[in-house]
Amino acid sequence: MPDDPPLSPGIAVDTLVEAGDWPDHVAIASIAGTAIAAAAARARPVIAPGAEVTVILTDDQHIRALNHRFRGKDAPTNVLSFAAGPPIAGRHGPLLGDIFLARETVAGEAADRDIDLGHHATHLIVHGFLHLVGYDHETENEAVVMEGLETFIMEDLGIADPYAS
Repeated sequence: MPDDPPLSPGIAVDTLVEAGDWPDHVAIASIAGTAIAAAAARARPVIAPGAEVTVILTDDQHIRALNHRFRGKDAPTNVLSFAAGPPIAGRHGPLLGDIFLARETVAGEAADRDIDLGHHATHLIVHGFLHLVGYDHETENEAVVMEGLETFIMEDLGIADPYAS
């Protein structure tokens, strides 16, 4: 599949359909590009010129194997992100890393919450991107910061707060 065009903040987003019954590649590429551009604009990480992110669309079987291998959790999850490396001289990139989404889990969560699949995928891509640029939610304080930032980014995109009850 062709490379997607670079985004205004200088981040190229490649999308790959690896496995799973994902919708049209062009639609997902557009969602990924929009989500990452909005996250970068709001979070303002220092990113090297020519930065790249790959969004890999896969299925529960593959993400379960990744989750087990890298996190010790033998279960599928909705999103995993893998940073290409730590910041160098205070800048992320140029290779930022990979964001994996699992089709069955993402679709099931969207259906269970009665939310649009594209909106849920947008949130998960934002979440994964924030991990790539150093955000985490291991502690309560980290979670408050990261989830608050995600909420603002989703608001910027005109999408409801993913953490609202």
